[in-house]
Amino acid sequence: MNNNYTEEVENILKNQVKHLTMDSSGFVLLADFVPNIIQEIRYYSTYNFIGERIDGYEEPCALLTKEAARALKSVASEMIVQGYRLKVFDAYRPACAVKHFMLWGIEDQDIRMKPYFYPDLEKQELFAKGYIAKQSGHSRGSAVDLTLLDMKTGKELDMGSPFDLFSEASHPDYNGISEEQYENRMLLQRTMVRNGFEPIDCEWWHFSLKDEPYPDTYFTFPVSSEYLRR
Repeated sequence: MNNNYTEEVENILKNQVKHLTMDSSGFVLLADFVPNIIQEIRYYSTYNFIGERIDGYEEPCALLTKEAARALKSVASEMIVQGYRLKVFDAYRPACAVKHFMLWGIEDQDIRMKPYFYPDLEKQELFAKGYIAKQSGHSRGSAVDLTLLDMKTGKELDMGSPFDLFSEASHPDYNGISEEQYENRMLLQRTMVRNGFEPIDCEWWHFSLKDEPYPDTYFTFPVSSEYLRR
């Protein structure tokens, strides 16, 4: 265990405390806003880069702020006309899930999912290269990870790399993919940007609402439809 890294984790968590809240009143179930959304919430499952269900994911559902959900509804409406549905892998992510990621980074022996998600990197590089954030925008409730599904074939569009592959191949502007794969990425990106979202430079699937309602707040309530009804 790296003592310096452990201390860094604790310092980051302490700095987050004043911004944390359990108030879920500004959030909605994404499926209530976008009934045709497809959900494959990876961090509820064991098929993710850690290999186990992530802390805070109590139900395989996507939650977002009302503002982000409305914007994503507009994206979905555009895509339906073109023959595509949105498939969401992650949306709101509790701060405790980010802590889970960070503490996993300390356990050097745990690399069981390396062949599937970070075959060319050491796990500590995932943080240094920005693939895993130590303070995630997902915890502010207006970020989403998603792809497109072709309604004719029932399959995801080929984006040139799978979700959560931590590699240069997942950078939106990566030039080692086919023209069709690149255009699929750009179709998703253009539509998201047109509806108020911003991309990042290392993951083709990640977008954040530009005018997010809680830019300085990190939420820690669980991913659960039951919690929203309390």
